[in-house]
Amino acid sequence: MAGRPYVLSEVTWKAVRGTQYEVAILPWGATEPHNYHLPYGTDNYESAAIAERAAELAWNAGARVCVLPGVPFGVNTGQLDLRLTLNMNPSTQAAILADLIASLAAQGVKKLLILNGHGGNDFRQIIRELLPRHDVFVSTINWYACLESGTFFDSPGDHAGELETSVMMAIEPDLVLPLSEAGDGRAKKFRVRGLRDGWAWAPRSWTKVSADTGSGNPAKASKEKGERYLDAVVRRVADYLIELAAADPDDLYE
Repeated sequence: MAGRPYVLSEVTWKAVRGTQYEVAILPWGATEPHNYHLPYGTDNYESAAIAERAAELAWNAGARVCVLPGVPFGVNTGQLDLRLTLNMNPSTQAAILADLIASLAAQGVKKLLILNGHGGNDFRQIIRELLPRHDVFVSTINWYACLESGTFFDSPGDHAGELETSVMMAIEPDLVLPLSEAGDGRAKKFRVRGLRDGWAWAPRSWTKVSADTGSGNPAKASKEKGERYLDAVVRRVADYLIELAAADPDDLYE
C-alpha cells in the first residue's frame, strides 16, 4: 500500500522526484514526564498528529506540503532532575535547523513551518538568526496557542492538564492511563509579583513547582473535548498551510 504523499517518511523517491513541494512542515516536541497518566512522548505524538492531519487537508486542497520526521527532543533545562528527561539546548536546535534549512534551500523548497508542541521551545530568535543565511521563509506555530483554549475546556492547564489529556485521549487513547491515576496538577506560582503575573519571565524549576510534574488538573478531560479541539486546531493550521503554499515569499506584505 502506498504511503501518504504528504508524509515524507512514508513516500518513495519515485513519488518525491515528481513533486514540487511548496512547504515543509517540521513537528517539534520534547521528551519529558507528563504527570502520572500521560507518556513521555506526549508532545511528539500531538505535534505529529496535528501536522499530518493538517497536511492532509492542505494536500487535498491542492497545496503541496510535506511533513518531515519530527524532532523528539526539546529545551528542558528546568527538568534535568526528572529522570529520563532529555534536554536539547537552544544552540543545538539552531544547529539542527541550520542544516535542515540548508538542505531544503538546495532542493528548492522555499518555505518551512516549525509546528511546535513544547512550551520550552522558542524558535523566534533562532529564525531571526538564520533568516539572512538562506533563501527559505521560516515560520513557527505553537499549536496549543493558535486558538482560545478556554472556549473548549473548563481549565486547560499548561502541561498535562485538561487540554493535553483530552488531545491524547483523542489521538493515542491506549497510552493514557485512567484519570484516577493522575495527579491533580497543582502547580506553585512565583513569589515575585512580576513573574507571577506574567509581565516578567524566568524559566521554572519544575520539581519545585509541581509534585506530579503536571500543571493543570486533568480531571475533566475527555476524548470528545479533545476531538472537538483537534478539529478546530487542524483546520486553522491547514488554512495557514494552504495560504502559505500559495504565497510569494518575496511579496508577503500589502
